[in-house]
Amino acid sequence: MSLPDDLRGAAFTDVSLRGARFTRVNFSGVVMRAVEVGGTDIDAPWLLDRGSALLVNGVDVTPYVDAELDRRFPGRSERRAQDPDGLRAAWAKVETAWAAAVQRVPEGAQDVSVDGEWSFAQTLRHLVMATDTWLRGPVLGVEKPYHPLGMPNAEYETDGYDMAVFTFGTPPYAEVLDARADRVAMVRDFLTTVTEADLAVPRANPWEPSRQESTLSCLHTIFEEEWEHLRYATRDLEAIATS
Repeated sequence: MSLPDDLRGAAFTDVSLRGARFTRVNFSGVVMRAVEVGGTDIDAPWLLDRGSALLVNGVDVTPYVDAELDRRFPGRSERRAQDPDGLRAAWAKVETAWAAAVQRVPEGAQDVSVDGEWSFAQTLRHLVMATDTWLRGPVLGVEKPYHPLGMPNAEYETDGYDMAVFTFGTPPYAEVLDARADRVAMVRDFLTTVTEADLAVPRANPWEPSRQESTLSCLHTIFEEEWEHLRYATRDLEAIATS
């Protein structure tokens, strides 16, 4: 059955959505009553950043989700550090967490996609792109900031959303690791000398140049990208290990 793209205000009563999959769907403000949700798997990466509650039986579960993710990923709680020393310590924990994840990748599994998600290598390439988008371009002022292995495709540059397709297919994993290591070092080197004054400097938002960001907010975006994609990557590594 074909459904319209816009179902705002629609009502679903006495229907079964068992086993349905929703991808890139806006569920904000949705109300569900007398529903069966056992086994439901929700992944909402912006849940904690947009100030909205997620109520389950009248209980806002967002604080529990945030606390549990901090417990599972030591160092994640420091991702919004406000000063140079805090940022340096927070980045060291990002590096430690990702180094451990890289070591967990089984031989030959770096290009395996789990349930249609990005492979581990594609995730690393995305993080190369994220660093270039939020540091190398607006903060370091490089005119053409993108590494070839992380360059967004034309569709991404047009609508700012679809990151799944890169400029070319499946490069050697060693090259991906080298590109990633270079960008990790770039952040580390920048943080080594950054000052409080540097953090306050206004920058053009890379997707909306008319909107201003601070250096600090650009760095916070990089930290968010790192921890969210580590969550995805370790989730999929666990699935590969048990398959």
